[in-house]
Amino acid sequence: MKSKMALAVAMLFASVAAHAQSTVTLFGVLDEGINLTSNAGGNKAWQTSSVDVVTSRWGLKGSEDLGDGLHAIFDLESGFMLDNGAAYYSGRLFGYQSYVGLQSDTLGTLTFGRQFDSITDTIGLMTANGYWGGYLFSHPLDNDNTDATFHANNSVKFTSSEYGGVSATALYGFGNQAGAFAGNRMVSAGLKYSYATFTIGAVYEDLSAPGTTSTGAVASDEASFVAANHKIYGIGASYGAGPATLGLVYTHVNVQQPVSSLYLGDLGANSASLRFDNIEFNAKYDIQADLSIAGMYTYTMAHLKHGVLDSSLHWNQIGVMAQYFLSKRTGVYTQLVYQKVSGGNTGTSLDTAFIPGAASPSSNSHQMVARIGMTHAF
Repeated sequence: MKSKMALAVAMLFASVAAHAQSTVTLFGVLDEGINLTSNAGGNKAWQTSSVDVVTSRWGLKGSEDLGDGLHAIFDLESGFMLDNGAAYYSGRLFGYQSYVGLQSDTLGTLTFGRQFDSITDTIGLMTANGYWGGYLFSHPLDNDNTDATFHANNSVKFTSSEYGGVSATALYGFGNQAGAFAGNRMVSAGLKYSYATFTIGAVYEDLSAPGTTSTGAVASDEASFVAANHKIYGIGASYGAGPATLGLVYTHVNVQQPVSSLYLGDLGANSASLRFDNIEFNAKYDIQADLSIAGMYTYTMAHLKHGVLDSSLHWNQIGVMAQYFLSKRTGVYTQLVYQKVSGGNTGTSLDTAFIPGAASPSSNSHQMVARIGMTHAF
């Protein structure tokens, strides 16, 4: 009996020692507020929304020390709507992120699962929507995915450690289709250089038949565009000068044979190609440690080849935000975003203004969304 008790005690201490090599963290963030859309199908609209500045979510994150600077890691994050408690990301349990992998202190991180793409990891962090503003500050229809409208399912991602200020990331998302290896797959890569408060980055992404299947790299329920092909090129830079942070981002997007948009629906069966050029300037200023103001301006030009027509559209969008932190974990904020579309004579749903996060598309060429909200992290 004593020997069995001794063995049990020894196993208990071994278990405690092993547990000391591992960490598991429960965490989350909540965002809730009230939006006023100036024109939603011809009417004003008041609504609550809980995914604007950040996606409301809870998660589990863990790491196990495997020795020699190698760690096993995982991240599971579940998005939800505070308004009604419903799951976000079309009901996915861990729709925000769900991956497992290995992390080397010297080489970098290799992960497998549902993850953010290279755009979100590099230049997305330099945009207003990816840094401080959130959903409402997206480029038109989030055509360049800087606000992570879609994630990379079935993906393998490597992110290097930083060497002399340089780091790189690359991702491949499998289409998971028998006999169609390249169908609905994703290839993306990004490169960044950082020195003191200056960062510059570049990214390339190629989506083959995004949204055409429910099980591919870009699922049909979250593709920005269901299309034959969707390519994104981008470059961005940010610079911190005392309490101010400045950002400048340019992206070029080429969508071949777009059938529909997640935000606008059917774009017309005769659409041959749709190209976007986005340029954004943004600035954030910390008045004091707990109070900041920020603003952005985005100009977007698009060319739509629709049947025999070749049309041009132009978007001008401005946004401002003020945020005050009541504590390290709780903040309140207000936002205002205005969008104006010109050249809207394509005869498609692109002709009307629509700010992602608005109640619905406008009935004319302009739209404004005002928001007041709060965030809380745990």
